[in-house]
This record gives sequence, structure tokens and C-alpha cells, in this order.
Amino acid sequence: MTSGTSNLGFYACGTTLLLVCAAKIPALVRRRRDMLLRAACLLLFAAGCLMILAAPDSIVALNRTTGITNIAAPVVYTTTIAFSGASLLLIINWRPAPPEQTQRATRLCVTAYSLAVLAVIALFWLGNAPVEEVTLFDAYYANTPYIREMIVTYLVSQGVAMMAASTLCWRWSKQVHGSLRAGLRILAPAYLIIVCYDAIRLIAVTARWTGHNLDFLVDEVTPPLAAPASMLGAIGFAVPLVGPRIAETARTMRQLHQLTPLWRTLRDVPTPGAIRSSLPWWQTPPAVLLTARKTALYDAIRALSPYCDLAVRESAYRAALSDGAEEASASATADASMILVALERQRTNPAPQYEASPWRAGDLVPLSQALTSPVVRTLQEQHVRPQKAARHD
Repeated sequence: MTSGTSNLGFYACGTTLLLVCAAKIPALVRRRRDMLLRAACLLLFAAGCLMILAAPDSIVALNRTTGITNIAAPVVYTTTIAFSGASLLLIINWRPAPPEQTQRATRLCVTAYSLAVLAVIALFWLGNAPVEEVTLFDAYYANTPYIREMIVTYLVSQGVAMMAASTLCWRWSKQVHGSLRAGLRILAPAYLIIVCYDAIRLIAVTARWTGHNLDFLVDEVTPPLAAPASMLGAIGFAVPLVGPRIAETARTMRQLHQLTPLWRTLRDVPTPGAIRSSLPWWQTPPAVLLTARKTALYDAIRALSPYCDLAVRESAYRAALSDGAEEASASATADASMILVALERQRTNPAPQYEASPWRAGDLVPLSQALTSPVVRTLQEQHVRPQKAARHD
């Protein structure tokens, strides 16, 4: 059992994990057959309980409350085994594989770790641990019949699960990309740290078997490994969940930035019949702001439709092609030129007698970016200057 870390840290981490688990209960009730969600909830619950039960004050309180010396040992060990099994179970059900293979591995994992839990309980009752040990239980009882086997059972069970989970995460990370790959690359070393934790404790236990004393490995070396393992594990699971949302927000913000030229050009266009609400950017989610902005832009372009001249678009399109632009770029340049001319016509004659143009706007981003093109400005001047001159005459 661990020492050297404040009880407050154990309780804070444990409570947080249990609260996250509680937040997932409604989803678990709705999706009772979702093995991945069940494994995630089991992992959160086991990890939360483990952090709380492993606190030195909890160990002492559990022993005193039950009146059974060292009862905290099998309680913490069975919780550790449950956490280990849940970790492996989560990776098994998270990783894409044929359904029959996943089901077979799931049954094997549940069976093996259920038996390990029962073995720890049985071995504790068969053994004798009369002296209370809060931090050095593993080393102190390393030579005690049945208790010795109980200690080895929990260490080996956790080590095997963590090594398997680390291997699965690393292999899977080679097949995926993005935030999922980053999360798996963080989880793999997190699980390896726990493997090192178990291996170091086993070294201390086997040293006792050979008449040596390496108890400092249990009391001083392994406790500091708990914090980085927990931190990396939490980050590793969070990155694949949060990463796509961050990426989506970044894409949304990029689109908003790309639409800025078009928005500045058309935001004052009257749009009869359209509902335009002012959404302050500092209070509005980016996705909502983007949707509202696109809607307002399409409404503005639709309002300019009676002023759009396809002859202007065709002239601009040919000019862009002759200037060396690719077809897609030339099309966006032509659309932008026609809209700028239509905007000037709308300002000149607010009540035109034209038929609505059959042209409809497509992707707004290329259209917005084309507005900054020198070619568009040149073409606009060619069409707008004669209109202004005629208006002054």
C-alpha cells in the first residue's frame, strides 16, 4: 500500500473520479448493453474507490471500524484488481475488432479477474496477519503463508493487465491518427509506469524470500509513481474525447476568419423578410455564431439576386482564366465580382425592376477569399466606374 502522499490528494482524486462516474449513470441506464460504456463506468468507479481506500487514513479507519486487523489489505487489493481488469476491458472494447473476438476477450478478462478477486479474499482468510501494517504490508508479510500468495496474486494480476493494456494501446496507436493516436501514446507509458510499480514491489517481496531487506522500494520508491500514472491515464483518456471538440472549434474559428471579408462586405445589405439577430462573439459558441453568420450571408446574397448580372460573371470568369487562375478559383472570382457589382447596383437603385438571377451561391469560403483578390477589385472598377459616371451625368 502506498505512503508519502497526503490523504487530501487521495480523497480529491477519488472524489473527482466518482463524480465523473456518477455523471455517466444516466447514459449507462439508457445504454445498458453498451459494453464500452459499462467498462468506462467500472473503471471510473474502481479507480475512485481505489484512491479513497488506499489513503493511509482510510486504511487505519477500515481496520478500526471492522475490528479485523489488516482487513484494508484485501479490500484495497481486490479494488486494485477490479481497476486493472476494467482498464483492460475498456481497451478491449474500445479497440476496433471483430465482434466475436471482442466478446471472447471480454469473457476471458471478466472471468480471470473475477477469479483473482475471489483468490485474494480466500487467501486472506486462510492466512494470518495479526500485526497492523499501513505502508509496508507487502514486504512485512512477504513470507507469511497464504498472505504471501495473496500479495503475489494482486501484483501479478495488475502487472499482466497493465502490460497487456499498454501493448494494445501502442499497437493500436500505429493504426490511427489525430487525437486518438495522441491519447493512446499517452496511455501506453501510463500503464507501463504501473507495471514498473508492480515489478518494484515484487522485487521487494522476493528479496524477503531470500533473506534480504529491500523494504525501501515499497515505502519510498513506488509511492511517487502513483501520481504520474494517474495523471497520464486521465490525460490519455481525455485527449480522444476533448481533442475532436478542440479541432472542430479550431475549424469553426478558421471559417469565421475566412468569412470575414464577405461579412464586412454584405453585413449592411437589407434583407427583407429575414430574421437577423445580433450575436456577440464573446457570448456565443463558435458553431452557433458560424451558422448565424452563414445564414445572414446567404440572406444578403439572396437579397442581391435581382441585381446580379450573369454577363458580369461570365466576363469576370473569362478574365480570371486568362490571368492564369484555375477553374475553381476563376469561378469564385467571377462570383465575387458579380456580387460586388450587384452591391453597387443595389446602392444606386434600391428598387430595381430586374428579374431575380438563377445563380445561387455555393461555398461561401472561396467566395469570401476571392474578395481580397486584386483581380476582383480590378474587374469591379471596370463595371462600377461607368455606372458612377452615368449617375453623375
